[in-house]
Amino acid sequence: MQHIQAILLQAASSGSSIANLIFIAGIILVFYFFMIRPQQKRQKEQKKFIESIAVGDHVVTIGGLHGKVVAIEGNLVHLEADKGVTLKFEKTAISLEQSKGQGTPSVTS
Repeated sequence: MQHIQAILLQAASSGSSIANLIFIAGIILVFYFFMIRPQQKRQKEQKKFIESIAVGDHVVTIGGLHGKVVAIEGNLVHLEADKGVTLKFEKTAISLEQSKGQGTPSVTS
């Protein structure tokens, strides 16, 4: 009789451990699809954008400076912020292309 009770208790506890494993695996999957995967996608898009910066592009830096790319020297980008004002930035400091950013609000008549 005691052997049967011990076997039943082991079966019940192994069933709950399987449920716990499934629950933990579900949490890991949700974490991956909602946190890790989108972050990797953003990093990939940012890297692709940085590599595609060309002279004449209007960009925004991570500090919020708007400017036009006038020259590229390796890892440095020369931005014209105003007529005659040229600033050097690392390519990684370029956040986004100005046309894809918030931009200026459209004016309707």
